[in-house]
Amino acid sequence: MAGTYMERKQNIKRTIPITHMIRRPIRLVLLAGLMLFVSACFSALASTPLPLPPTTTAQSTLAPPATRPATESPIRAGAIGPEIYPPDVNPLTGLRVDDVSLLARRPVIAKISNAPPLVRPQAGIGAADLVFEHYAEGGLTRFSGVFYSNMPQRVGSVRSARLIDYELVPMYQGLLAFSGASIGVEEYINTSEFADRAYKGVLFGLPYYWRDENIPVPHNMFVNLEALSQLATQDGVNTTPTLRGMAFLEEAPPADDGAAHSADIRYMATRVRWDYDAASNRYLRFSDGEAHLDANTGEQVSAANVLILFANHRFTDIVESVFQDNVSYSIEMQLWFEGEGILLRDGRQYRVQWRRPTRESLISLRTIDGENLMYFKPGNTWIQVVRPPEQQDSNTEWVRIE
Repeated sequence: MAGTYMERKQNIKRTIPITHMIRRPIRLVLLAGLMLFVSACFSALASTPLPLPPTTTAQSTLAPPATRPATESPIRAGAIGPEIYPPDVNPLTGLRVDDVSLLARRPVIAKISNAPPLVRPQAGIGAADLVFEHYAEGGLTRFSGVFYSNMPQRVGSVRSARLIDYELVPMYQGLLAFSGASIGVEEYINTSEFADRAYKGVLFGLPYYWRDENIPVPHNMFVNLEALSQLATQDGVNTTPTLRGMAFLEEAPPADDGAAHSADIRYMATRVRWDYDAASNRYLRFSDGEAHLDANTGEQVSAANVLILFANHRFTDIVESVFQDNVSYSIEMQLWFEGEGILLRDGRQYRVQWRRPTRESLISLRTIDGENLMYFKPGNTWIQVVRPPEQQDSNTEWVRIE
């Protein structure tokens, strides 16, 4: 796996047809029927090739976009970031912390399950500074929670890593908390620049990881992020990160693209709704029609910002699982260079450009014309990673904002 970042990526860029996008093996008998139904739905799409967005080059010839003009828009008065932050401000939320020593440790990227429904409510997910929701297999989703200002002592259930985490860990210079990974994904992790910061749950016991015997295997692994962070300190890898790129502004930016009282985001086998709550000026999350709660607090998950991020999706030849002769392949989500998205904040929506020019860069936002910074509201952010409209099947995937 030696070579440059892009050379390493090219080792897995043999595209697999969409008919292979079926869900991970499920050991619970009651879920077998659901899996067969989802597989049948995917098979119906077999005759439709997965299209490329018009702004994306072929995988084997990916190249950085053309050099942009050197001119830069002025930063608005009262803004925080994107390069300079007060020493007591979390650069992932724009909020002040009571203890600045919290910012001297690395964030933890924790893999958190979202399926089957028995894993809900998840523990600790409401305490994450950032959460990425992304496709796993079978049209179902999984979470990568980025924990920095808070390190809950019970987070989970913890599941296996995916290729997206190969992007997120260097992006946030973090530790990786995961239960394990497929052979192909684990090879990426073990040969990465963060290999010594990847803490595989099946190799550790208490006080770091444990299984809750009241929940069926494999959905019952949990992690103590505070203890894991202390272990990383003992290992000499929990150094202070340099996190730059996110810009925050309390005041809602002008020139919005309309109201955003509710967002309906449909993945192939799960559905998300965000409802704006004017009293708190936050968005409340619903999963498959039910309020999404945090098991640690009993409170509904909410966000100051919801970023709907359109990213090109590719199937690789990395096998995630095999079930009844159906092979499930790992999905590569191309979170590099740039793309488009929709930012929801303050009950309004903004069409945006997202940018990540280098492997170490955080995702930053610009106005849709690329000329000005776009500002997050200070607070936590949920990032809904979805396929571009050109790749979506309109019968099973959509983004609807009212």
